[in-house]
Amino acid sequence: MHLDLLRHGETTLSHTLRGHLDDALTEQGWQQMQSTVQQHLDNQVKWDVIVSSPLQRCQAFARKLAKQLELPVLLNADIKEMYFGDWEGVSTRSIYETEPELLANFWQFPTQFQAPNGESLLEFQQRVLVGFEQIHMQMLRQNWNKALVVTHGGVIKLLTCIARQRSLDDLLTMPAELGKLYSLELTHHCDEIQFVEKSANGK
Repeated sequence: MHLDLLRHGETTLSHTLRGHLDDALTEQGWQQMQSTVQQHLDNQVKWDVIVSSPLQRCQAFARKLAKQLELPVLLNADIKEMYFGDWEGVSTRSIYETEPELLANFWQFPTQFQAPNGESLLEFQQRVLVGFEQIHMQMLRQNWNKALVVTHGGVIKLLTCIARQRSLDDLLTMPAELGKLYSLELTHHCDEIQFVEKSANGK
């Protein structure tokens, strides 16, 4: 199964760690996503289904595109961004001014440190993988082979890290630009899902 992972574009709170906050796309953010999707449509890319995080920065675009392309749209709460607890909606600059050591540790060793009252990386990983297990089962049942998944930077970084078989402490070095698309193959082997990195055109 082929997954095209589209990160949402710029939002009204893009300068902060917004995690589960439900901020809206800016006009530029909408255009970033539209431009990326249009390039793929121009290259005759076709999807069977659109899957989206329920947060409006993903869902609003996903629903409009699904209507335009006459595709089913599925919402999956498990592919939301990491929850940043007390850091939700706070800029990294502000956090650096108040908790520089904790922020530095979080950036460098995300498997060992987490935002105060936030989700640990292990919890985040387990949740996201449950979400993609659900997506795999839904695609299998419907005989769908290609999905556009509208999601968040942390989710894309996590899956890319897994696909590249890198340490999860390398998570923040993985690519996930606003409004850009990243492609993975989803397979199921020995009762667990696996991810393989592909170029955006599927080669």
